[in-house]
Amino acid sequence: MAHIHDLTALEQAAAVRTGELSPVEITRHYLERIERLDSGVGAFVTVTAERALDQAREQEARIAAGDTGDLPPLLGVPVPIKDLSLVKDVPAYFGSAAYEGFVAPVDDSVVERLRDAGTIMLGKTTTPEFGLPCYTETYLHEPARTPWDTTRSAGGSSGGAGAAVAAGLAPAAHASDGAGSIRIPSSVCGLFGIKPSRGRVSYAPIVPDLAGLSTTGPITRNVADAAALLDAMAHHNPGDLYVAPPPELGSFSAYVGREPGRLRIARFAMPSVPGAEVHPEVLAAYEKASALLESLGHEVEEIAPPFGSDTVPEFVKLWFAFSCMHPVPEEREPKLRPLTVWLRERGRALSAPEFLQAQATLQLATRSALQVTGAYDAVLSPTVALPPVPVGWFEDVDSPEETFERMKRFAPFTALYNVSGQPAVNLPLHWTPEGLPIGVMLAGKYGDEGTLISLSSQVEASVGGFWGDRRPPMW
Repeated sequence: MAHIHDLTALEQAAAVRTGELSPVEITRHYLERIERLDSGVGAFVTVTAERALDQAREQEARIAAGDTGDLPPLLGVPVPIKDLSLVKDVPAYFGSAAYEGFVAPVDDSVVERLRDAGTIMLGKTTTPEFGLPCYTETYLHEPARTPWDTTRSAGGSSGGAGAAVAAGLAPAAHASDGAGSIRIPSSVCGLFGIKPSRGRVSYAPIVPDLAGLSTTGPITRNVADAAALLDAMAHHNPGDLYVAPPPELGSFSAYVGREPGRLRIARFAMPSVPGAEVHPEVLAAYEKASALLESLGHEVEEIAPPFGSDTVPEFVKLWFAFSCMHPVPEEREPKLRPLTVWLRERGRALSAPEFLQAQATLQLATRSALQVTGAYDAVLSPTVALPPVPVGWFEDVDSPEETFERMKRFAPFTALYNVSGQPAVNLPLHWTPEGLPIGVMLAGKYGDEGTLISLSSQVEASVGGFWGDRRPPMW
């Protein structure tokens, strides 16, 4: 038999059902790997070893009692939670030293859903302060590093989630995405990640929806696992401002392996962010993906970027404002990182009319953009503009403002679909000659994750196994 971490999440769930593996055996395997390897990739800020083993033992007792008729679909599968979400009685840092000592009083509803699906929580994965940067470097923990080259960043803000899955410290991970935070780590860690449609996964009971930029989704090694995780995560609660329509086939897993038919796919590689330049290896990945889609029988057509550069300052205003959402007592503000302080100063200086005008301008731009992209089944673009960058690269400048400019130029494509609310995925299709992963992004129509899953599954099958069965050196 292969090593446990060679198995997909669904393969592990199947092995638990047949008795080939036990939840305790799987959990111990991953806890051992975390203890041995995590210092090199910085994936976990909190490891809940005893809690995870208690969950696993409870599951084993249930199986031993003969309660096998209605087992949850992901029974025994370890899935860590990103440290922007709440898990009751577990520390929640939100990537910030200012929150040391805070213990979550409740579970986020998505955490409850994952538990109900049978997953085991290994711990909390690292995230940058309040999820604001696109790289994961904090005062709390080692930087999150891509296992393909541990001198380089795992991205952000779900950097710990990406590092954990890519290093084989978990078969899949919970993540979230407010401007690319699922797709960026997926790209630089060589993984498949889904940013769902706005309103697909509730943030209840505490986190507000507001502009609807952020959502929760999975990071996995393959499409089938991601669809299964999304089935577990998808839900809404009373009081949610946005509710996405259910999948037409009843589940997202039903789209895995389903022929998508001949699709119309738009493509563009011109970033909307002024000054952003797309690296030749990123363009190579983009052209490779375009040729592959055409070889699968799809019609691929060049379009202009659906959002203009004039929308970037309006999105930045929202980012400034939302940086102020986490309350920090005045005496703890010295614990904040310089970039966070800089963002919050600008957020506090923003007037309510300016905020509302920015949101109104982005909605108008979205309406125009959707008239263009609505004629297509999917839209192809790069995920990020550069290959994985060295740890510290974003802050190797003279000011937080320059760090923010580097962030914008590194990830000039992803936030478009947080603004529009459309689903988007990262496909891990390309590696540089040095062995660094570079993803490409496909976005779909609002509420239509199914087409993206079907198309991604077709692409995955065409390149063989798990995107060519590539594994990082530490695997």
